Amino acid sequence: MPRIFGVDLPREKRTEIALTYLYGVGRSLSNKILKDANVDINKRAKDLTDKEVAQITSVIQKSNLKVEGDLRREVQQNIKRLIDVRSYRGSRHLKGLPVHGQRTHTNARTRKGPRKTVGGLLKKPPAPK
Repeated sequence: MPRIFGVDLPREKRTEIALTYLYGVGRSLSNKILKDANVDINKRAKDLTDKEVAQITSVIQKSNLKVEGDLRREVQQNIKRLIDVRSYRGSRHLKGLPVHGQRTHTNARTRKGPRKTVGGLLKKPPAPK
């Protein structure tokens, strides 16, 4: 199982798709990396040699691409900065609500989490005399 930047690539997928399992690498960037590394796009990840894996890793490092840990860290720092300067977007991040202007009256369940039912509780009837 090929391992790049601490991520195990899925063995049965084509290399073009398998590289997208790296955080910050999409299809077009994956194709560019493979072209620069002279690796066949249609080759399965399990068929990659150690030399090809090393070539792919070196291409990513040489092109100064931020992937995995570095990119995650940068994104978290950006969010933390928004929270620290008390921007509107920062407050939305802090509250766990959608940040980019989506409606929240309905939908937004991904960001808000599962529904929490409010109300519907009845008062206990008075005890009989």
